[in-house]
Formats: sequence, structure tokens, C-alpha cells
Amino acid sequence: MKILVLGSKGQLGQCLKDQLAITDHDVVYTSRGKIDIADFEATKNRILEIAPDVVVNAIAFTAVDKAEEEHQAADRINHLAAANIASICNRLDCWLIHISTDYVFDGISEVPYKEHNRTNPQGVYGDSKFKGEVAIDASGCKYLIIRTAWVYSEYGNNFLKTMLRLGADRDELSIVGDQIGCPTYAQDIAKSIVSILSCLDLKGSLSGIYHYCGDEPCSWYDFARAIFLEAEVQGFKTPSYVMSITTADYPTPAIRPAYSVLDCSKIESCFDVSRSNWRDGIKIVIDRLQG
Repeated sequence: MKILVLGSKGQLGQCLKDQLAITDHDVVYTSRGKIDIADFEATKNRILEIAPDVVVNAIAFTAVDKAEEEHQAADRINHLAAANIASICNRLDCWLIHISTDYVFDGISEVPYKEHNRTNPQGVYGDSKFKGEVAIDASGCKYLIIRTAWVYSEYGNNFLKTMLRLGADRDELSIVGDQIGCPTYAQDIAKSIVSILSCLDLKGSLSGIYHYCGDEPCSWYDFARAIFLEAEVQGFKTPSYVMSITTADYPTPAIRPAYSVLDCSKIESCFDVSRSNWRDGIKIVIDRLQG
């Protein structure tokens, strides 16, 4: 199977490289220097030239607060470029695997969100990602939209690496404790995508939206505590005191969902994948950063 990975230098893109390296798929990896998805015509020509069986779109405008000011840039990447890629996939009759987010929900639920639950994004980032989902569905292409959340890994910039950096510099930290979600190790997302690839020819009728995230809900404060506990075991300097604060104590330009836990039962039953064990993921990441 010929796979095109868009965004090969991002967190998920690099994890996909790791996981696809142990398969016999023919994989083309591209970063912005090779395919800039904001350039629609060049993107179309290049993808048609490559003619893949599956396109994995791991590119997104993910700067949540920055999106509040740069809404056109966020919309171009998360919505319009996604629509363009989906149109190309429809023309090629190839699959599109597209990564979306828990931020399409408003966070007022008290139970995990299922794929069919009402979306109501509260910020520019979530709105642009939702519009991208709608455009992909309208394109007529075969697609899997995988909504995930709180992604971290040994690559790129993420919450875990930020905590290690701040923990090494400061003796006290204040972390938001009233936003609940599910941390997700990017290597686990990549493993699940690789596992799903073998099902695509057999299960064309399962085109649609799927949720994939960590196996246990927690707050950012809980997540930070788990990171520091493991970091201390592995010899990293950690803060002496970590305090839980409210969202109101730490205002940001973009509204974050207070509760964005995703129900992953659909992807588990359809493709026999397991949710991300984020506590194990923390150990693996810190060990790899140590090395």
C-alpha cells in the first residue's frame, strides 16, 4: 500500500515514521518544504503525481491562542486545505486519514463525548477544525477523521516537555486543575493508524469520524503531577510544590473545554485498537528524552 504522510516533521508525523518503518508499506513523507498544503494548486499537482492509496494528513494549525488573532491562517490550514486534500483524494479514489480534535466540543458535557454528539466549538481553532471535518464529509472521499486530545510525545513541543523544562527552572508551579481531558501518546495514535491501514480495503463502509485518546480522564494538574513523579524517578529536577488553580486564575485568549473526554468505544470495536495508556507513555517519553 502506498501511503503519503503530510506533516512528517510534526509530533504525529515523526511517530508515524517510527511506526511505519517496521511495515512493508511504500511510504512518502513530506513536510511543508515539499508540500505546503496552504498552496492548493501545488498540493493538488504533487498528490496527483504521487498517487497514493492513503493520505494521512497530520498537519494542523494547532496554536490555540494564536488562532484567535490569526483566524484566516487557522482557517486556511484546518478548513480550506483539508477540503482541498479531500477533493484530491476523491479524485484519486484514495483514503484520507485526517486528525481532528476534542476542541470541536464545548466542554459542558458530564459524560464522554461520542462521535455523533453535538459539536459546538468555543474558539477559532476548534471552529476551523470542525469546518474541516464538514468539508471532508462533503467531498465524497473515503475518509477516517480521528479526533484526539492532549497529544504529547518525545518530539516537538507539548505539555509534557514544557513541564520538564519549567520543572527544571522553577521550584513552584501552578497548573490548571478544573479542565478534564485524556492525554494521548502520539506513538499510540500512530500505532493505531498503522493497524487500521490493513482494514481499509476490507471495511470501506466504515468511512466516518472516530475518537481516539488516553484511557483515563485527568486534569492538567493531574497530568503534570504524573509527569513529575516519573521525572523524579528518572533523575530529572522537579518542582518542590505544584499547586492546582482554576481556569479563571489563568485566563487565555482562547476558551478551553472544561470537559473534553472522548468515548473511544467505536474505534475500539470497529478496528480492534486499544486506547492510549498515557501513564506508560509518560515513562517511555521521559526515558527516551533521558537517553
